[in-house]
Amino acid sequence: MTDTRGKGREDVSVLLETGKASRLRRFLPWAGAALLAMLLAAGYAYLRPAGTGKAPTYLTDAVTRGNLVVTVSATGNLKPTNQVDVGSEISGTIETVLVDDNDQVTRGQVLARLDTSRLEDQVTKDRAALEAAQAQVLQMRATVEEARAELARLRRVSELSGGKVPSKAELDAAEAALKRAEANAVGAVASVAQARATLKSDETNLSKAIIKSPIDGVILSRKVEPGQTVAASLNSPVLFTIAEDLSKMELEVNVDEADVGSVREEQEATFGVDAWPDRKYPARIKRVAYGSTESENVVSYPALLSVSNSDLSLRPGMTATAEIVTAKRQGVLLVPNAALRFAPEVPSAQAGAPKKRSGGGLVGTLMPRPPRAASTKPSSSAPVKGGGAQQVYVLEDGVPKAVPVTVGVTDGRTTELLSGDLAEGTRVITEAVGGGT
Repeated sequence: MTDTRGKGREDVSVLLETGKASRLRRFLPWAGAALLAMLLAAGYAYLRPAGTGKAPTYLTDAVTRGNLVVTVSATGNLKPTNQVDVGSEISGTIETVLVDDNDQVTRGQVLARLDTSRLEDQVTKDRAALEAAQAQVLQMRATVEEARAELARLRRVSELSGGKVPSKAELDAAEAALKRAEANAVGAVASVAQARATLKSDETNLSKAIIKSPIDGVILSRKVEPGQTVAASLNSPVLFTIAEDLSKMELEVNVDEADVGSVREEQEATFGVDAWPDRKYPARIKRVAYGSTESENVVSYPALLSVSNSDLSLRPGMTATAEIVTAKRQGVLLVPNAALRFAPEVPSAQAGAPKKRSGGGLVGTLMPRPPRAASTKPSSSAPVKGGGAQQVYVLEDGVPKAVPVTVGVTDGRTTELLSGDLAEGTRVITEAVGGGT
């Protein structure tokens, strides 16, 4: 039994070794082919030139000829050309209000009245005081005449008596009495002038108790009601706001500091308001302020535009967005701004030479490599500013070729072409699509 089991194990071992040898012989051709393929791929990667790959596809656009309008946007509010706040210079109680909002008024028209009973009483007292002062003047003048007559009589007596009577003291007293009477007469006249001035002042206050319109216009707002007390202390309270002529208005907008250099007086503009979204109103620059305003760290400069409002569709306070025309060009060559932003990918210094692997030799080709540095290419979203020398690219035998150009103003989409070897219809590169290693 022992010999049989031993023999069986020997037979099994022989069979196993025979199977391994058979599988190894079947695997060797496949392994050799895979190793050869790997070696060929590594050799190609090692020996092929750097930068080879699919060429990019270039998108182009044509240079056109047309008109160019450059505008600057600004936002502001409408207001009347002349707006007046009407108030009261005196304190009192409003007795009547004769106008309301939107009423048309004329210069001198009565808008409201204050209770004038107290002021009328004061005027009556002033007139009585004036009459008393005038009577005092008459009295003082009579006293002057009396003193003058007494002095003349004493002088006549002295002359007839040969200077014996009256005495010198009596003559001096008579002269002094005359001077006092004359001085009192002058004071009485001054009192009359003072009383007259007081009367005039109170009559003026009485007239100011009647609130009148200072201009022809329309009532924009009424801020007072009958029975309301008006206290005129340091500041005159505003009772009415009147716009002189709503057929002519002004639009005050804030121009950004980056655009204010191109905004000047007499430039044309258009604007729109939310109340009439499908309508554009014409306007003209009237004034550009030198003083700046700052809001949330944004610096702007107020500009005033004159506006015609003959149909009265515009109202004070409306928010408007204006488009100010800063430049117009007729029949000029126009190049797309995308072409001015485009620049082809800059090849590396070793382009066209075999790539050099960091590890050296074939082993280096099989080792992981660090990523290559990104190629230098300007951002296609970079802004384009009008003016100055730049360059665009055209395709020549499928390769981008730089063409120097001088450009002018831009409206954000196209730019005026002042000089350069480009003609109408020439196609310039605006973007590169695809390509790579």
